[in-house]
Amino acid sequence: MAPTSPTVSPMAGESARKPQQKYSWRFWSIIIALSIASLLSALDVSVISTAMPSILEDLGSSDAYMWIANAYFLTMTAFQPMYGQTANIFGRRSLTLLAILLFLAGSAVSGAAPTLGALITGRAIQGIGGGGVNILIEIIVADLVPLRERPKFISYIFISYTIAVIMGPVIGGLLAQNVTWRWVFYLNLPIAGVGFVLLALVLRVRYTKDSARNSLKRVDIAGNTLLVASIVAVLLSLTWGGDQYQWSSWRTLVPLILGLLGLISFLWVESTTLIPEPTMPIRLFANRTSLGGYALTFLHGMLTYWMSYFLPVYFQAVKNTGPIRSGVDILPLAALSMPFAIVAAMFVTKSGHYREWFFLGMALLAIANGLLSRLDEDSSTAYWAGCQCIGGAGIGVLTTTTLPAIQAPLTEVDQAITTATWGFVRSFGGVWGVAIPAAVFNSRVNQLVSGINNEDVRAALRNGGAYALASTGGIVKTGNWSPEIKAQVKSIYVQSLKRCWQVALGFSLLGFALSFMIKDVSLRVHLQTDFGLEGDNGEIGLKGMHNKTSGADTKGEKDTKATGPNPIPSAENTLV
Repeated sequence: MAPTSPTVSPMAGESARKPQQKYSWRFWSIIIALSIASLLSALDVSVISTAMPSILEDLGSSDAYMWIANAYFLTMTAFQPMYGQTANIFGRRSLTLLAILLFLAGSAVSGAAPTLGALITGRAIQGIGGGGVNILIEIIVADLVPLRERPKFISYIFISYTIAVIMGPVIGGLLAQNVTWRWVFYLNLPIAGVGFVLLALVLRVRYTKDSARNSLKRVDIAGNTLLVASIVAVLLSLTWGGDQYQWSSWRTLVPLILGLLGLISFLWVESTTLIPEPTMPIRLFANRTSLGGYALTFLHGMLTYWMSYFLPVYFQAVKNTGPIRSGVDILPLAALSMPFAIVAAMFVTKSGHYREWFFLGMALLAIANGLLSRLDEDSSTAYWAGCQCIGGAGIGVLTTTTLPAIQAPLTEVDQAITTATWGFVRSFGGVWGVAIPAAVFNSRVNQLVSGINNEDVRAALRNGGAYALASTGGIVKTGNWSPEIKAQVKSIYVQSLKRCWQVALGFSLLGFALSFMIKDVSLRVHLQTDFGLEGDNGEIGLKGMHNKTSGADTKGEKDTKATGPNPIPSAENTLV
């Protein structure tokens, strides 16, 4: 089925030609400030992997080491949807500055942590702030430019994010080896400080200001509480499963079942009239294009984390590299994602078509995972680097194209909660992108470990031990193993990773199939928001553009107008 032409917009006469755009100095100042803010989460995700051995050596290794990463992802994922709704109530600027402050505070606590527990607490605080920073960047860009232009400007910000991801492992390793691992977290402080000051100076957002009491009444406290509790339960189960407890254990199954039932209950509550301004209204999923876009976003997040977490396992366990070298070896994946994300964004902005990029992205990921399933000890550098280049290209073209597809059939009044939901779905997919391959890998190791001629080694690899050894750099410290044992262990890693990549191939093909349900709804070329950003002379973000609120371009899609008592009041000239 070939990609179709864009669905004609009800505003076709108005948006047939893209208006000439001239952006003010304040607009570009905000883009620069947002780019600096994006460095925070990018560095935080990428520097931890190579600093982990030094952290564990200093604070003491324990079964809780996994929470150094998981605490961040848990709070980041759980709190993202809340930022979408509260940004409409309290304003973009206030929430953005609060998110940066939380990230800064979490970084300070993590850097000064005297114990592993204190470090995990700091990471949890960082996650609350980091999730807000990620989502509010996208929301603010939506306030600045019309939908057709958003992929282009998001790709500009993505440049700084990718540079940080590429340099993060190297920076983390160098700081941990030559200074102290604590500077992995202290490095965030000056970056957060610069971003905070710039945004405080240039970011002015129009919204309807109300009393604190009325504003708090509008917050979806019941929905957010249920969502956070459900996400925590699911993530606890996915963290424990196959590591601390068997997947068949009640300690794993009970929180997983309760969490999934909680998510279903959350969606039901959000669909009723009990909540006047829901965090995640059901209308966001009421048309097939947005629903398909969310499904692809979930798979995109899942497959991105899948590759990012399990390629280092291959390098450290099979190729005998250390954490720093494995961080360098995975650079092609990040390096290729940036140019392809930019290219896809530019084409979407120019043509208004996004559907074909979903087919291309998922096809590239399927090819990459298929090739990765053939990796072994003798695979050449050119081969594994080439696999990453193909995978990086697939990840890149999906990075900047899924959100416009989700937003196109929906009204602009919902763009903040739409963006927050998109970020939540992407992060939640990333969580499963670590849990599923870990379960597959550990299960396969348990099946194969009986072939090792040493009971101590078999015990070290069972029930998640093989993954822990590779992911924390412990595999390079097994010099007392005989050559025969090492060969057997490498064979187990190769075969177990092969199974992981085969399962990833299946999910990639599922994403390709789901792309057929998405329609090419036309992208609005006029800015339609009540939350515009003030420019130099009072313009809203850019000069010479219309600023109006109207229905979305939804011909061929189910009408998804906002319902309920005045979901988002029209903005007055209030600046925050």
